[in-house]
Amino acid sequence: MIYNEDGSSYKVKFYLDIKSGRSPVKDYIDKLNDRERAKVLKYIEFLRENKGVLDEPYSKHINGKVRELRVDFARQHHRIFYFIFVGRNIILLHAFLKKTPKTPTGEIKRAEERYKNVISNQKLYE
Repeated sequence: MIYNEDGSSYKVKFYLDIKSGRSPVKDYIDKLNDRERAKVLKYIEFLRENKGVLDEPYSKHINGKVRELRVDFARQHHRIFYFIFVGRNIILLHAFLKKTPKTPTGEIKRAEERYKNVISNQKLYE
């Protein structure tokens, strides 16, 4: 899919919710229609190819190490929070459909909470 397992490149990994055993970002992507899913996956691959560093309009700094990948599709504004972790891993933390001009603080807090979870327990991604 979007993984590159050749030790020299960056890898995309997904935050894993320990209670449910599921990845919220994978679940979000799976629920998109085919065209939106294809564009989101293309942007994630673009992010990986660029070692997690993209400028606006593709990515935006949120807080600390957390950034957002910005995927706009017609009037749908998909946002995926991520950060770059040790071992050349890009960890996708949280995804949501942005419906307001300003990113809701609850969405940012959820991503920051997951970031802290990964930092304290490195087994929380796949």
